[in-house]
Amino acid sequence: MTEKLQVKDKELVVPGQVLAEGMSYIPSGKAIRDGDAVTSTVMGRVSVKGHVVKVQPLNGGYSPRRNDMVIGQVTELAKFGWRIEIGLPNQADLPLRDASTSFIEQGSMRKYFSEGDYIYAGITDVGKYIRLSTKTRPHRKLGTGNIIEVNPSNVPRIIGRQGSMIKTIKDASGCNVIVGQNGYVWIQGEDLEKVLLVQKAIEMIDQDAQESGLTEKVEKMLKGGKK
Repeated sequence: MTEKLQVKDKELVVPGQVLAEGMSYIPSGKAIRDGDAVTSTVMGRVSVKGHVVKVQPLNGGYSPRRNDMVIGQVTELAKFGWRIEIGLPNQADLPLRDASTSFIEQGSMRKYFSEGDYIYAGITDVGKYIRLSTKTRPHRKLGTGNIIEVNPSNVPRIIGRQGSMIKTIKDASGCNVIVGQNGYVWIQGEDLEKVLLVQKAIEMIDQDAQESGLTEKVEKMLKGGKK
């Protein structure tokens, strides 16, 4: 199949629109892969960075702050670090010096993070450039798992007061779940059915964030009951 970009940077797109054709293009944000094509799932604006094609929804987004803990995807290895997509029009930077407590040589960067990897990182600077760090725990490279996106404004509801909601989800499912303040959620578990139930539960919270009784609904869903 011919490799071809079908849209321009900052172009307005609609759900189902083909953004690029070919397996070399990487979908990000609200773009998904559909066979050999990359398509949009929402009305939004396209950001094209190399072969990464991202769609940012028009209904608001994430506003980064220093010390936020975010999930991001490595899109590029640069001269002095990695470029990370965290749900913003401009990518964040993870400098070599902030990736590990050990010295990292440029030639060994892929031993730490490669293109396509997801990481859990802290924001250290939100000035002209957004800078990240993975030096200290719990910041790290994330293993194989499902990544979903939620409205960043609903992240506190998904985490719950003093972490109560996310604890309920973990305890009831046995899955490992990390919620980034940028609205990216990583779900990992040995039981695929449980992973998909967790995904469904988090999407329900995201959709019905203002409703009461969500904890009970989540517990019932994860224990095999109906929504």
